[in-house]
This record gives sequence, C-alpha cells and structure tokens, in this order.
Amino acid sequence: MPVQYPDYRNSIANLACSILNHYGITPPNATLPAADELLKSHPARHVVVLLLDGMGVANMEKHLSSEGFFRKHLITPYSSTFPPTTVAATTAMLSGLTPNQSGWLGWVGYFPQVDRNVVYYWNADNDTGEAIRECNVPWTYVPYRSLQDQIAEKGTPAYARLPFLPPWQPGEFPSLDAFLNDVEALCAKDEPSYIYAYWDALDTLMHKNGVEGAEVGQLMRQIEKRVEEMASRLTDTLLLITADHGHISTRKEELLHCPDLAECLVRMPSIELRTVNLFVKPGMEKQLEAAFARHFPDQFMLLTKGQVLDMQLFGTGKNHPLLEGMLGEYIAIAVSDLDIVNAPSDHKGNHAGITPEEMTIPLIAVSC
Repeated sequence: MPVQYPDYRNSIANLACSILNHYGITPPNATLPAADELLKSHPARHVVVLLLDGMGVANMEKHLSSEGFFRKHLITPYSSTFPPTTVAATTAMLSGLTPNQSGWLGWVGYFPQVDRNVVYYWNADNDTGEAIRECNVPWTYVPYRSLQDQIAEKGTPAYARLPFLPPWQPGEFPSLDAFLNDVEALCAKDEPSYIYAYWDALDTLMHKNGVEGAEVGQLMRQIEKRVEEMASRLTDTLLLITADHGHISTRKEELLHCPDLAECLVRMPSIELRTVNLFVKPGMEKQLEAAFARHFPDQFMLLTKGQVLDMQLFGTGKNHPLLEGMLGEYIAIAVSDLDIVNAPSDHKGNHAGITPEEMTIPLIAVSC
C-alpha cells in the first residue's frame, strides 16, 4: 500500500487555527488557507464544525454519490494528524495543537509519571483494565485549552456537542436526529456562536464491520441525508463538515504469537494498533529489529524514536516537554492492512496507519 505522511501546513490542526484566528485569537500554528477563505467570503453569525468520526475521503468515495450533498460541497481533501486517529486528531481540532505539542498521541499513552499505559478517554490502565483513581492522568500531565473556552473568553458563546457528554446524561446516547436537532437549536439562538459537534457512530460501525459493507454505506448515506436536511433549515450559518481520519478494513496479528519479539519488550505496546510504541529491554535492540523484520517484513516500517522525532511525524513546532518520555525506543507504523494487537480482537476495521486512506480527510463547506 502507498504511504502518505501528514501535512502540518494543510491539516485538521490548521483548520482549528483558522477558527481561532477568525475570532481574533492568535493561533498556535499556521491557519488552513481553504478555511481562511471560507470564513472570509462567507461571513455568518454561526460557525459550526461537524466532525464525523472516520469519514475519510476514500470512505466517502466508496459509499456516496459524487452528486450527493457531501461530495458536491467538498472544498478540498486535506490531512489528518499522525497518527490519523481520534485522540490525536480531535484534540488537534479542539486545541489547534499537533500531537507533539499536545501530548495526546492515540488511544493509549505511556505516562512515565505513573508508569502505566493509560487509556486517555477512560483514565484507565490499558493493560489491567483498572480505573486510575489517584488523578486524571491525561488532564494532569498533558492538559490543553479548548477552542470553545478561548472563544468564549473573547465574548462569543461557544459550545461543544458530543453524544456522551452533557446535555445528555451518562448512558443516554442520543439518536442522530436528537443530536442534530440540538445543534440546530443552538444555531437558532439570537446570538453569534461557535459550535463544535462530534458524531462517532460511523467509526464505531467500521471498527465492527470493516469499511466495505452495505451497513456502512447505509449509515453514511443516512448521515448525509439528515445533515442536508438540517442545513436546509439553518440561516446565517457556515457549516464546516470534516472527519478526524479515514478508515480501512484490517487483519490482525497477536503480539503473543511473536514470542521472540515480545520477550524484547519492557512493557506492552501503546499508542495504537497501527502505530505501535515499543519500549525495549537494554541490549535487546538488535534482537527486536531482527524479530520484527522476520514477522513484519513489509507490513510496518520500524523507526527509532530519533527518526520519528527528526521526521516530525507527530507535528512541527516545539515538542511537549513530556513527549520523549512517552515514546519507546522504536515506533512501528503500519503501511499495510495489518494491526498488531495485544489481545484477541474481533474488530474488522481500523485506522492510525500511514496510508492515504487513513490520512486523507474532507473539508466540506455549506453556507446556509
């Protein structure tokens, strides 16, 4: 499969920086030229960013008509972050920071301060499943300020809508209609506003079924139809629709099936199944390289920490001071459809590798 590196001049972090700049806030990185033009040429009382988890350009092309609402209003394809995954890319959209700056790298991060592989969103030990009670590890060690907070401080009401956070109660997962109705109600308020709305059902389904199935296409078309209906009722609104990453169908290899590789590791891998963080026992570096080459000769590129940092894969600019401690001696990055899993998994789709299908996301714009 071909490789596509992130473009941090033309990425989801740059879109967030365009939003900050639009509201008079100095952004931490360069802005996105296409978004700057949209915000300038379509002034509106309300700016809405609707992020549809997993809806990469390749996935749209597979399931949606070129004459349909989303593809007809596609402004440009552009880049996710590395890795192209929800924790890294939505944090970029929420903050304007690239992963190297935020420290939000993937589903699981190694935090040397607690010597644990921590699931960012759950604040749990990924290896044991144990909830971490002494503190919220990510928000203690790698906190960031959201666009919503910064924009609100400048005097414009700003909202975030995610289906698992208030106004919905824990366990009360709203329907797509209820979710979009809530966004529409915010746009009906007699005040200017910025609204970030995140919907994850498509990504969840592709993890379960892979990307080719009829159910995936049906859900994507349902989302497209419902968003088009909402847009037809909005007024004085610039609606920006994007994704955090794309998605591919994948195969899996369990780490424990590679004992000569596993015995080289200090701890279980972290970050993602397609961006695999490897901490190696001293003196076993050559054995790991040889074992990795035997098991994954073409499916992954194996890079040292120094190579990854020199290539600025996680982003440009000043690294978070804790970044290097979160990275192992090697990072293995998928260039094929293979995942490396720590335990058995029935997922049939994934992301976080460095293929075009995972890296390329859409910028869709509708002036309402």
